[in-house]
Amino acid sequence: MTAPSTAPAPSRGGRWIEDWDPENEAFWQEKGEKVARRNLFFSVLSEHIGFSIWTLWSVMVLFMGPEYGLTPADKFFIVSMATLVGAVVRVPYTFAVARFGGRNWTIIAASLLLVPTIAAFVVMKPGTSFNTFLVCAMLAGVGGGNFASSMTNINSFFPLRKKGWALGLNAGGGNIGVPVVQLVGLAVIGAAGGPRVLLGIYIPLIVIAAVLGALYMDNISSVKNDTGAAKEAVKDAHTWIMSFLYIGTFGSFIGYSFAFGLVLQTQFGRTPLQSAYVTFIGPLLGSLIRPVGGWLADRFGGAKITLWNFVGMAAATGVIVIASMQKSLPLFTTAFIVLFVLTGLGNGSTYKMIPGIFQAKAVAKGLTGEEAAAYGRRLSGASMGLIGAVGALGGLGINLAFRQSFLSVGSGTGAFVSFLAFYAACFVVTWAVYLRRPATAEAPATATTETKAQLSYAEV
Repeated sequence: MTAPSTAPAPSRGGRWIEDWDPENEAFWQEKGEKVARRNLFFSVLSEHIGFSIWTLWSVMVLFMGPEYGLTPADKFFIVSMATLVGAVVRVPYTFAVARFGGRNWTIIAASLLLVPTIAAFVVMKPGTSFNTFLVCAMLAGVGGGNFASSMTNINSFFPLRKKGWALGLNAGGGNIGVPVVQLVGLAVIGAAGGPRVLLGIYIPLIVIAAVLGALYMDNISSVKNDTGAAKEAVKDAHTWIMSFLYIGTFGSFIGYSFAFGLVLQTQFGRTPLQSAYVTFIGPLLGSLIRPVGGWLADRFGGAKITLWNFVGMAAATGVIVIASMQKSLPLFTTAFIVLFVLTGLGNGSTYKMIPGIFQAKAVAKGLTGEEAAAYGRRLSGASMGLIGAVGALGGLGINLAFRQSFLSVGSGTGAFVSFLAFYAACFVVTWAVYLRRPATAEAPATATTETKAQLSYAEV
């Protein structure tokens, strides 16, 4: 929720950049692109570790056999609380970039990851109470906040024409932290290691991420918290519409990332090692495809890619329901991995829509040139943290739906049916708001401001 300030900032030296104008082509070619790409790289590294710690308990629960005294419902609740905290902290993390500086907050956010990791290292053993595990999982939620601060920071570094690629790469590189922690967990389980081995691997990696951020990242002085833009974004219907769509894409990705291994264990009787062999594949492919979603959105329009992506997600979910009812593990696993890929593609396309939507609003208001670009940056930056937070709550809903489904009918089929209905609703909303052209399109000269906006939204 940030905006560039037009007032000159006092020189603070060090890693503070006083003048930053990425929309200026000469500035971008001369030095802006090099600096932006360097910050993007180390932002991805820190966010990557953050995602790994956030989803750490999707691996921890695989280690927790009967000796831990936890039911499948207990385990789903544990991972749900990690998801919840990760979603909630995204809002203050968005404000923190302007308050402390992108580089400085990256150092702080990375260092905070030591708290849940060390806490889990201490308590991870049979005999520990359910509430203790719950608290440790909630502490791990701080890793989910890294996404919001990282995306807000990188949004300030890149020009509008590059945002789809940059934000997609930043988010995709962070998302890969999910399958990586699951792959490392697979290696630890395969080597007959305990959960503390996994935690011991990540503690030094967190320190490295914080140190590299301190050495190579920058703060932008002109980025300030814009409370006016924040209030305007909260009141804007598009912020909440995009939050709804982001629940369908990113909420699905993070929710399934937490739940996939548990579903395989609980519904199909897979061992921890058998589950770990498969669990990482979906998140990995979904993470790798996210920049492609951003690139496709840059090329063909985010709304069009998002619309057809929801069609694919609904189809894959329908196959999962059939596989679940027939108890076909190969079909279930294959369809689930396809669904993961589509969530990643949709992550990229939906996030690209955000700056385009507010740029379209600027055009509808009669703004042009830099004035329109500045308005788009203000409102898109202000909305991103809120959209990311609400979208991540979809992960909470998915895990709670699985918990209830297993409690009620002993399988995840009921949950998947509800997800199918939700994706259908996302398809309808995307078409109705961003692609349906009104009848007055034939007479744009007499169209209302809202009609002009709707025509522009069809191109986002």
